[in-house]
Amino acid sequence: MDNYPNLKAKIREINDFPTPGVHFKDITPLLEDPVTFCEAIDGIAGFFKDKKIDKVVGIDARGFLLASAVAYLLKAGMVVVRKKGKLPWDKILREHDLEYGKGSLEMHIDSIKKGERVLIVDDVLATGGTAEAAIKLAEELGGKIVGIAVLLELPMGGQEKLKNYNIKSLIKY
Repeated sequence: MDNYPNLKAKIREINDFPTPGVHFKDITPLLEDPVTFCEAIDGIAGFFKDKKIDKVVGIDARGFLLASAVAYLLKAGMVVVRKKGKLPWDKILREHDLEYGKGSLEMHIDSIKKGERVLIVDDVLATGGTAEAAIKLAEELGGKIVGIAVLLELPMGGQEKLKNYNIKSLIKY
């Protein structure tokens, strides 16, 4: 049962974007509506409100939009994981598979301290490659992954790939 029908109704599907065969889930209508945006942020933060999160990691780029607001509600720091070549200082890198290609993610080497409790936030969990890369970056710096939170989850193997982690999603397709 879908506990967030208002959110799902605000997600627009765009076929063949960014490549042929991909059914892109456009979350911008949800973000533009103050009611559904607040519902989404409150829902994600609510999963982890009692987990003593030190850092919320937002994944480039739509994950930033959710993660910063979630970090604010959880009174946690915000860490950005960016695509290769976008961070200005010393960083670590992880390559990963996407549902429509390959990518590389980076994190500053001082973003997470050893033992900090980390929440990974992104807009979509599909194959799990992007989330897995963010997890590996945080763990390499000594972070303890408390969970992964996404707005929506697609049945493309990500849940299975990351089965050893606490995954929470507001919408499942």
